[in-house]
Amino acid sequence: MSTPVTDFPLLSGAEFVELYKVLKVQGLVDGGGAAKHVITEGLVKVNNEVDTRKRKKCVVGDVIEFNGEQIKIVATA
Repeated sequence: MSTPVTDFPLLSGAEFVELYKVLKVQGLVDGGGAAKHVITEGLVKVNNEVDTRKRKKCVVGDVIEFNGEQIKIVATA
């Protein structure tokens, strides 16, 4: 059974969103500090690889995985 993927639309005109902001906005952590902590601890994957860069620029097509959740960065319609 596969994990459902939640879409995260970029703001209109934006080319990327920082990794910690995705976790924070999606409500997967209590705030920005907690997001940065779980990223630094190696608990977050981007495109199936652990990424410890808090301010990694996530672009359309990137898939973020944390705590059994998957979020895909998509373009705003």
